[in-house]
Amino acid sequence: MKFTRDHELVRKSIRDFVKKEINPNMDTWEEQGKAPLHQLFKKMGDLGFLGIRFDTQYGGQGLDYWYDLIFLEEIGHIQGFGVSIAISVQTHMATPAIAEFGSETLRETYLKPAIAGDMVASIAVTEPGAGSDVAALATTARREGDEYVINGSKTFITNGTQADFLTLLARTSDKPGYHSYSLFVVPTNLPGFQVSKKLDKLGMRSSDTAELFFDNLRIPAVNLIGEENEGFIYQMKQFQHERFSAVPWGYIVVKDMIDMTVDYIKGRVVFGKPLVKRQVLQHRLVEWLTEAECLKAFCHRIVEMKMDGLDATREISMGKLKSARLMQEVASGCMQMFGGMGFMNEMLITRYYRDARVASVGGGADEVMCEVIARLEGY
Repeated sequence: MKFTRDHELVRKSIRDFVKKEINPNMDTWEEQGKAPLHQLFKKMGDLGFLGIRFDTQYGGQGLDYWYDLIFLEEIGHIQGFGVSIAISVQTHMATPAIAEFGSETLRETYLKPAIAGDMVASIAVTEPGAGSDVAALATTARREGDEYVINGSKTFITNGTQADFLTLLARTSDKPGYHSYSLFVVPTNLPGFQVSKKLDKLGMRSSDTAELFFDNLRIPAVNLIGEENEGFIYQMKQFQHERFSAVPWGYIVVKDMIDMTVDYIKGRVVFGKPLVKRQVLQHRLVEWLTEAECLKAFCHRIVEMKMDGLDATREISMGKLKSARLMQEVASGCMQMFGGMGFMNEMLITRYYRDARVASVGGGADEVMCEVIARLEGY
């Protein structure tokens, strides 16, 4: 793909926003334990950043997957995973199913304001007893007349303390199998909803992650996304948008970590010689750069498949697996090159080291990605 002038104009506008509106605030948001998402998303919505691929009818830009890739690459330059993941929850995790399977009412009521930045969205799938094993979900939604009554809890929910609505997966049938779950839009201003607690995490400190509780929470039946008992299938498709969003971050974040490390070791003289001149360090750096470039080329292949309407589940799973592992390897290796300074919280590489660890857990653990790939390979 040869990016055009239009592509580069979009890239520049997003990059400028990250540089001016996000990165200067990251230290403060890390200390506060969350970013002000309503204010941030409104600014992004006004600039059209939250609806790159969504239909113009709902305020989106109606652009293709190459523009989507540019968006993900540029938010990958945010200096901390907390905010980049909060944004991708809004754009790639909580809203795609509404856009693809939701009714016109749901699109107008929730998708449109999410694209505009007037509502903060969150995806509520994981539970205390069910993470990667989505089929083990215990939260229930029982139909009573023109309402569903929701009971249960969700945990590790990104944007959970600030969300105006949740895209929530719940059990709607006691029958075994995957056709027993439904996907709903759940407003958080209803009786029966409670943020049980804000979770204290190792990394992603600028992201508010919460445990949520539902006690006989009633929502209108029209808040069902698509057909009843088909929510598991919808969520599996939505997962592909989520998992793809992690792939370009791999090569973007790795390159940013390498650049800041090279800048540091150029000025660090050990035994009369700058560390950057040490062959062992040079070799490690170029090997990481090579892997990042390979991941980038693979990511472009995934975009080509998506543009052609092909099923890229296998490739996306591979990309997410590789991205997560590469970021952790490079974060650890770069931290080592910083020496004692790398262990200081004031250094940005320390934040990357903490934040990168979640990449192998969130959105489907490495082991789950391997299981998916093995199944698709027929093993």
